[in-house]
Amino acid sequence: MTTRRLLVTGDDGFVGRNVFAMEQDIRRAFGWELMRPQAAYDLRQPASLDRLLADTRPDGVLHLAGISFVPDSYKDPETTFQINFIGTLHLLQALQRSGFEGNFLYVSSGDVYGKLRPEELPVAEKHLPYPVNPYAVSKLAAEALCQQWALTERFKPIVARPFNHIGPGQREEFVLATMARQVVRIRRGLQAPLIDVGDIEVVRDFLDVRDVILAYLRLLDHGGRGEVYNVCSGQGRRIRELIDALKRIAGVEAELQLDAGRFRPSDQMVVVGNNRKLVDATAWRPQHDLDDTLKVVIEDWERRQT
Repeated sequence: MTTRRLLVTGDDGFVGRNVFAMEQDIRRAFGWELMRPQAAYDLRQPASLDRLLADTRPDGVLHLAGISFVPDSYKDPETTFQINFIGTLHLLQALQRSGFEGNFLYVSSGDVYGKLRPEELPVAEKHLPYPVNPYAVSKLAAEALCQQWALTERFKPIVARPFNHIGPGQREEFVLATMARQVVRIRRGLQAPLIDVGDIEVVRDFLDVRDVILAYLRLLDHGGRGEVYNVCSGQGRRIRELIDALKRIAGVEAELQLDAGRFRPSDQMVVVGNNRKLVDATAWRPQHDLDDTLKVVIEDWERRQT
């Protein structure tokens, strides 16, 4: 198998770190040599992107870098747009200047769908997005940019819309990461047997981050020019159910305590995606059972709590 050079932006983020943790498997299964940037770059600074591409000379690009936490986008929407939208434009322009002719996977978000009625679930790619927060708006704008570039450029932009994903190294602000952290603290006697929660009756579509990464790699090879693909399980899980699973795995008894600060007024009760387009295009299937993923998350927080 011919080795190809894959530039991964956002290599120091949650998904990026997990990509590099899979480096050997990715090389063996897909033939990609992962290119870690050797110098600092800033999506807001085009010259730094020119240097990045000159150093890495990629055959493909997995664009993960960006603002990813919704509350941050409310606090600073301008920076969110500068990085997620204008930063993506700068990267596309730098690729154009470099003569890049490979595949470019833009990682958007299932959050772009926004408000959904029960009869619209599981939501498919043909559904008209209706973003309800600055983060989702910035992601949808960058999607449209990639699709416009797909009409004119020699390289091939592809768009992935991942839904919720979990795994080791995730920021504690994300729902299951913070629940796992609290469960581990309770088991260690560092916290009273009370778990602070938001709306635990919401239903979300979760995947192991490793399955998400495998979907990205398959899309890089098999995704269509300018096409959009949901990356999701197609199954909804209630947050309450997953907290119960975390407690069971950790062997912890604890009560749930509502924390008003954890509620998001724009959240909807159920979000589940349709992955048929992804499966048909790439033959991808999730490989990891969610309970096994929760065990990995618990183990990760055991290490982080030292």
